[in-house]
Amino acid sequence: MNKVWINSLLLVLFSDINVVAADSPERLEVGGAVKVNYKYIDYNQESKHKGGDLVFDVTSIKFSGKNGQWGLESDYRFTADSHYVRYGYGYYDVSNDFQIQFGVNQTPFGNIGVISNSYWFGLPYYLGFEDDHDVGIKSVYKGENFRTEFAFYKNAEYEASETKRYGADLYSGKIGGIEYFNEEVNQFNLRHTYFFDHEAGGTALGVSLQYGDIYNSQTGNMGERTAYALHLDSHIYDWNIQLQLLEYQYDAAEPVGSKKIAVSVVGATFEVASKAQVYSVNIAKNVPTSWGRLKLYNDFGLMTPDVDDSSYDNSMQNVTGFSAYIGSVVIMLDYIMGNNMTFSTADNNHIGLPCLGEGWDKRVNFNLAYYF
Repeated sequence: MNKVWINSLLLVLFSDINVVAADSPERLEVGGAVKVNYKYIDYNQESKHKGGDLVFDVTSIKFSGKNGQWGLESDYRFTADSHYVRYGYGYYDVSNDFQIQFGVNQTPFGNIGVISNSYWFGLPYYLGFEDDHDVGIKSVYKGENFRTEFAFYKNAEYEASETKRYGADLYSGKIGGIEYFNEEVNQFNLRHTYFFDHEAGGTALGVSLQYGDIYNSQTGNMGERTAYALHLDSHIYDWNIQLQLLEYQYDAAEPVGSKKIAVSVVGATFEVASKAQVYSVNIAKNVPTSWGRLKLYNDFGLMTPDVDDSSYDNSMQNVTGFSAYIGSVVIMLDYIMGNNMTFSTADNNHIGLPCLGEGWDKRVNFNLAYYF
């Protein structure tokens, strides 16, 4: 994010106040996290010979501020070889129930928050439908037992040719000798969620809709993209169940291949089926302890391509693990199994395309974070 923009917004919001305690109605809080990561890749001979790798993961710097009805939220991240914004937006509280956000904010689509429990995220994240953030304006209205969000995003947070980004977006560039010219523009999102209390806990049940254009930077023509999701997040005593059905379709103008399209995320580029259904089934168990909080989980995702080509195969990802919260320290250990899935299989840097490998591949990821 442009440093001048950040400094200007901070100056406007906080020029008349001082940094004070968190319980003050006028405040600026600074926080973040430092993380290290260990990875062992079973299908990579170098990783197996070395017994894995322990590396610096990311430093996150967060600002949270409020001045009257105006506020600011931002999260900027620094890795070993890149830096990028996760979110950075100003907001205005019209009332206690109604807020307007403007800037790089989370697109309201799918389960509120994320549709996963692990550090590794769920399969929708790698398609751009989980914890994605774009540039636009969003309204959030909270009723007694519901929440309605409507948003318009002019474009993604970075140019389509950029690969160093937090969330997955359409990519404009070359992959495997194919040149793509697609850009996300003019996106509308609507998410409506109902909340139900019951004796065992509570349940959130919702529906999400998304529509946007696909601009072809070579021809100047527009295609379109659509997506919808049905989602459930239920807490039953110490258990948590997340279910989601997602369907999306990309109809690019002058596509280089109508069956696939390119995306980029965290420095990587890969291709995905242009139309598919995605199913998420997650279960978690919260375990009270004397030292903090422990959560055990299993997250499963299945993507079924819906293109006119029988050689395109399903993609699957399963993550079994636990997270431990001990004061300011968070530990997450994930055992990841992938089948025809990017980042977790040996020969398949794609999602939903013809499978080049055999069966399931495996890797282990351990993340240690300190929050301040």
